[in-house]
Amino acid sequence: MSILKNINVARRRLMHNITKNIGKSHFPKNVNLNAKIEVEKVLICRPNHRLGNLLLITPLVQEVIATFPECKIDLLVQGGLAPILFENYKNVDKIIQLPKKPFKNLIKYIQGIISVKKRRYDLVINAVIGSSSGKLYTLMANSKYKIFGEDNEDIQLKFKDHEHIAKYQVYSYRNYLSKLGFENNDKPVIELNIKLSTHEIKSGQKILKELVNNEKKIICLFTHATGDKCYSEFWWTIFYKKLKIEFPNYNIIEVLPIENISKIAFKAPSFYSKDIRELGSVIANTEVFIGADSGIMHLASASQTPTVGLFSRDNQKSYEPFGNKSVAINTNHINTTECIKIINDILI
Repeated sequence: MSILKNINVARRRLMHNITKNIGKSHFPKNVNLNAKIEVEKVLICRPNHRLGNLLLITPLVQEVIATFPECKIDLLVQGGLAPILFENYKNVDKIIQLPKKPFKNLIKYIQGIISVKKRRYDLVINAVIGSSSGKLYTLMANSKYKIFGEDNEDIQLKFKDHEHIAKYQVYSYRNYLSKLGFENNDKPVIELNIKLSTHEIKSGQKILKELVNNEKKIICLFTHATGDKCYSEFWWTIFYKKLKIEFPNYNIIEVLPIENISKIAFKAPSFYSKDIRELGSVIANTEVFIGADSGIMHLASASQTPTVGLFSRDNQKSYEPFGNKSVAINTNHINTTECIKIINDILI
């Protein structure tokens, strides 16, 4: 392990020890359950810059909007992706962008914290359980009502899918509101959504027509992923051959990563774009997306495309795609032939 990784591990342990007791007793006393609280201004804290992690808060954002349609939502995040991902969310008002590396951009980081402290909110939500920095920002924010997202045994017993990173905080939010006198909500959690416009979807359709030049429906692959989540060229080559044999009436295209890597040796027509929304609009016009656990997998899910997520780690329950006929496949237990059968069920 490198020195930087050792420092990062030590930092996380320190932050966890500092924040482990934050939010244990955060529910305000003397709440009048007969008088519903008025929520006009909400802060959602997700101090992370990664594509997938930001998309995974879209169900929570939608849930808040569904509860309080006229509210304005500020997002506390890292990096510059959030304004792109949430540009079609009319309720999202201000995006407080902290730097990815606070110690290298200390002034900008301090400005972000001051921005949080200066504003007053009706409700503040830490958007992911276990986030030490999220808990700290929630604690610092000015609001009577705060949801820290701690472990809750009632939620864990009631919902089999409570381990999912996007779902747990929605359940936590609903649980908190029920204590404030709101009706219980047991509806399925809303799926990820980047809210592509009609114009964007039509642009994606045009790109695909130019790419394949026929009227066949399209299967989309993404063969890249980071670290040990990435499948080998051998695995993808066998899988790609089986897809071509099993689905001769479909086009198969590959969405490429920024590294311009293809695990099928560029045998399929391929597309790459630095524009995340354009990439999503292309995927949105395909019949199914197949790829390993990655930010692009979550983008496919948020583009409302049936998504087949391939998992080889033990984190499937936390990150699996859901909604729109999406499925997660643990490739440690399911072979490529069985994967084909699952995909066929989606395409029927």
